[in-house]
Amino acid sequence: MIGLTRSPDKTDTADPAVKTDISVLPLAPKNPLRYRERLRCLRVFHTGVETLRDAGGPVTRLQLAPTWLMPPIVIATSPQGGRDILGRSDTFTDRTNVHHELRHLLGPNLFTLTHQPWLPRRRALQPVFTKQHVRAFGGHMAQAAEMVATSWGDGADVDLDAACRRLTLRALGRSVLGVDLDERADAIAEPMRVTQEYVADRGLRPVRAPRWLPTPARRRARAAAAALRQIADDILRSCRDDPSRDAPLVHALIAATDPATGAGLSDEEIRDELIVFMLAGHDTTSTVLTYALWALGHHLDLQDKVRAEVADIGDRELTPADLPRLGYTTQVLHEALRLCPPAAVIGRTAMRDVAVNGYRIPAGTTLVYGIYAVHRDPALWENPLAFDPDRFSPDNCAGRDRWQYLPFGGGPRSCIGDHFAMLEATLALATLIRRIEIRSTDDDFPLAVPFTTVAAAPIRARVSAHTSLPTRHAAGPALTDQP
Repeated sequence: MIGLTRSPDKTDTADPAVKTDISVLPLAPKNPLRYRERLRCLRVFHTGVETLRDAGGPVTRLQLAPTWLMPPIVIATSPQGGRDILGRSDTFTDRTNVHHELRHLLGPNLFTLTHQPWLPRRRALQPVFTKQHVRAFGGHMAQAAEMVATSWGDGADVDLDAACRRLTLRALGRSVLGVDLDERADAIAEPMRVTQEYVADRGLRPVRAPRWLPTPARRRARAAAAALRQIADDILRSCRDDPSRDAPLVHALIAATDPATGAGLSDEEIRDELIVFMLAGHDTTSTVLTYALWALGHHLDLQDKVRAEVADIGDRELTPADLPRLGYTTQVLHEALRLCPPAAVIGRTAMRDVAVNGYRIPAGTTLVYGIYAVHRDPALWENPLAFDPDRFSPDNCAGRDRWQYLPFGGGPRSCIGDHFAMLEATLALATLIRRIEIRSTDDDFPLAVPFTTVAAAPIRARVSAHTSLPTRHAAGPALTDQP
């Protein structure tokens, strides 16, 4: 494998205080499922990894083709495995084929860059996404949620997924990009879908057609990428032409510099970051918000607790300053993120021999951490399929292994936009529940993972204007979100 070397140092660990002699460790055990079952599981990033875990344990190895054609895959589904894969420096692990394909299609950005060029980019962008700064980005989310809530007629049947996608896109455009994306919703959503499906499909293929070959799928993906680049270029150009334009994220990217070198970002680099921010910020926030609303629509007693909490703030527009008073609403979102994490899996490539959960992983191996499987593991969570926001009360969180719950990843390359996503989702959820009552009509929440986790079908509910806060009985049996 080009660029992969075995370290002369035989010691390795994600914890620098502990030294492990890799040479004495065994290889991860092979998964016992039949070849076709293993292949089928790898095509379903969420439930498939659970099946591989149940058959092969918390660390399991798959060899689907000769090593010269396709590297072995090691899947970890334990907190220690997450620490060993994600918690170490990228000199040990780095990007996978999926990241490389996305970088080739959309340009280098914080998500796809390999370790060395990633370091200065992360240094430059980190100050933009601190808790203090992202509060300036979230001002329009409550307004967008109010508009959505008032647009629903009393007793209307709605698709929560479609509504949350419109809401998130509207807030994203108005609060951070300085543009109205309502009229361009389809022009953005379709290129996003085409791009993600193409990258995920090509990145996982053991044999890939050369990039110069003009296949129909490649032509569609390139056209989608060009459309996204044009939108990002237009946004950036409008801010360059009008420095007073209300587009805090764009202006922050224009002003960003690497504190170590003083170097700023070129317009091309800003454009590439805007594209990945639209991709990540749209899907992740809308899906977790959809899931939270769907779950509350089945647990009206929990919905009332959110409504009572926001009612204490008063009947005014919510702002980022209200977040400390929305503790239970935040717990609801954490529970939604546990059951519906934005990334069902996170992949890395072992750049040298590493130790994962007591096993030796040779350089060149594809490492997969199954976040979805860990979040639903009955060995780690009591009654894991039940929707219970109290799991994330301060008392219940105390002492929990931090690598057991990773909705935004972990380690040096955890999601830089996690504060922004939680800010937006909290303001939106509180605003919607204050104005409307939701009764979910679908018992299941089908999921798909073309790239990030999304709803696989419309999520239907009946909404009505909220008039009073009735006393509810406790929720019934736990619901599942699989068909």
